[in-house]
Amino acid sequence: MNTQPKLETTIDKLDISIYQTNEAMGQAAAVEAADVIQGAIEDKGAANIIVATGNSQLTFLETLRVLPNIEWAKVRIFHMDEYVGLEPGHSASFPAFLQQHLLDYITPAAFHPVDAQVGNLEANCHAYSYLLHQYPADLCAMGIGENGHIAFNDPPYAEFDDPVLVKVIKLDIVSRRQQVGEGHFSGLEEVPTHAVTLTIPALLAATRVLCIVPEARKAEAVKQSLSGPISEDCPASILREKPHVHLYLDEDAAAEAFPQI
Repeated sequence: MNTQPKLETTIDKLDISIYQTNEAMGQAAAVEAADVIQGAIEDKGAANIIVATGNSQLTFLETLRVLPNIEWAKVRIFHMDEYVGLEPGHSASFPAFLQQHLLDYITPAAFHPVDAQVGNLEANCHAYSYLLHQYPADLCAMGIGENGHIAFNDPPYAEFDDPVLVKVIKLDIVSRRQQVGEGHFSGLEEVPTHAVTLTIPALLAATRVLCIVPEARKAEAVKQSLSGPISEDCPASILREKPHVHLYLDEDAAAEAFPQI
């Protein structure tokens, strides 16, 4: 497995590694994730991780689930977001995505899906926040959306200093169109308008954060995150202030921010 980057650099406080392919990027991020997970297990006997969903995370998850050095029976898994009111088992469901691409291959200590069914949203957000307090994250592995979002913290609803860990948000139109473009829905009218999401402080509270971003469609968002103002208009820009975050890019995602590669 070749996990050597084509370029390594730092912008502000953010370490960045760029790989020639999506596959190499995902493999390298998975190797680091495994080290973080096992380090937490060695230190305290268990690990708590938050993982993202979506097509951009596939090469990472495909490697993570087969690495031999992870004691999954000592790992508690959380995820980041879910559409409000989506039918359980829907092909766009994020817990279903994790089941298909990770959980079917491993046996963790626990998996905590975000419950976004209509009727108990406020109580569900409080309950998930309690779990995050009870089991502080050792690792958060996430991506960046086409509008610069992290989890479903879309502009203009993202808050760097959000007072809560989990909340209901209205989805930005760009974010909803992205879901159609990724093939999760056949048309915009099918995409829910709201979601439950972990907030930016909840994501960045993890001891180590890996931000995994492949594909040309993310190139403009990466550029704005790395060279634009640090602003809630581009939520991922906050990563530049966080030395515990490692940004993984493939060449396609890095092309606008690093045209020299």
